Amino acid sequence: MNSLIIAGLLLVLLGLAYQSGWSRGRGLATADGVKVHSRPQYHGSYVAIWALLPALAIIGLWGWFGDGITHNFIVSQIPVDTIQALDQVGLNATIARIKALASGYGVAGDVLPYEQSAGDALRSFQFITFLIVVAAAAVAGIVALLYARSRITARHRARNAVERAINLLLLACSGVAILTTVGIVASLVTEALKFFTFINPLDFFFGTVWNPNNAGTAGNWGSYGLLPLLAGTLMITLIAMLVAVPVGLMAAIYLSQYAPRQLRAVAKPLIEILAGIPTIVFGFFALVTVGPFLRDAGNLIGLSINATSALTAGIVMGIMIIPFVSSLSDDILNQVPRTLRDGAYGLGATKSETIRNVLLPAALPGIVGAFLLAVSRAVGETMIVVLAAGNSPVLRGNPFEPVATITVSIVNQLTGDTDFAGPQSLVGFALGLTLFVITLCLNIFALFIVRRFREQYE
Repeated sequence: MNSLIIAGLLLVLLGLAYQSGWSRGRGLATADGVKVHSRPQYHGSYVAIWALLPALAIIGLWGWFGDGITHNFIVSQIPVDTIQALDQVGLNATIARIKALASGYGVAGDVLPYEQSAGDALRSFQFITFLIVVAAAAVAGIVALLYARSRITARHRARNAVERAINLLLLACSGVAILTTVGIVASLVTEALKFFTFINPLDFFFGTVWNPNNAGTAGNWGSYGLLPLLAGTLMITLIAMLVAVPVGLMAAIYLSQYAPRQLRAVAKPLIEILAGIPTIVFGFFALVTVGPFLRDAGNLIGLSINATSALTAGIVMGIMIIPFVSSLSDDILNQVPRTLRDGAYGLGATKSETIRNVLLPAALPGIVGAFLLAVSRAVGETMIVVLAAGNSPVLRGNPFEPVATITVSIVNQLTGDTDFAGPQSLVGFALGLTLFVITLCLNIFALFIVRRFREQYE
């Protein structure tokens, strides 16, 4: 409810500011023949930006410091002798109980008198601080609105100011994306280096046994060999691409070259619906349908196929990636210049000959880039392999047997209570860093190929 009120306040300020600046700009537009530098909408946007910035700054400052202030207030409501008798865990539990009482939720056990009084005080404190923050944001926004409106003149460069603000906003958004990536990489590298203080990097990257001792002590951490996980990941990815690449490419060729317009308008969205299905649904489908079917089919022809195996996970993952390959390949085929196809037809080539000898060679760099992007998508898949691969971290080359992948092992090692003080949990970051490097290399290579393709035909 508090968030809705704040959002409503900002919308009201935005509307008032924009309308005020717009009306002021319209009035100046015809004043004594003076040429106005900026259009009225820029005046409205200029005033709106001025009105929103102080309000957002106040709300942002409270969001940054509010939790600390609230925490200190709660602690001040707890008797001193009670605080001295509690450790940090007990103090955190007491604060959580007081917050629950203030929010109206019940708590387990008997409520002590000081907890009830602290909860009532916290409820009043939250209400008062909320009113103060909203009032301060409203006052600051109105003052800024009036100040910005007073600066509007016929020759005021409102357009330049608005465009500078938009450029700063775009720069901030780009900075957030870049800093987020840097933060992810830094956290992975930092925790992975801690892991390598316990396990030799050579044993990790070239080890053939994966058997973590989750209850181990110093000197008995278990085995953390990456090769069984890497082999399982690559095996499932290869099977998935053997399913997705032919089907997706053939579907793209048919839709772009052979299908009537009415059929294409229906078939293309139906294929892309697969991309919107959650991966957990594919995993469940593999577990209860595809796996038993492959097992029974194998028994009919004398093959021993496990219901949970690399084959099951790879086939279902390939089905999931089909719309990815099909959509990218279809777009790339449609980008090939029409003149190449017309020239082939003019020389007497049939449609199939044109596709084989002209269209596919011309689109090959882009198609390869699409395939590599699909590979990176398959390498990072989690839910399908969690349910359908069998989770058997053994180095083997038989696709009919259960395997384990890097993503499954990350889930296993980071599930439950973890203190991130030993290799049992820190190995998740080493595996994540390895997976990040693999997918990053694939994406860079794919984008390089696609860029060369675009430079050649645009």
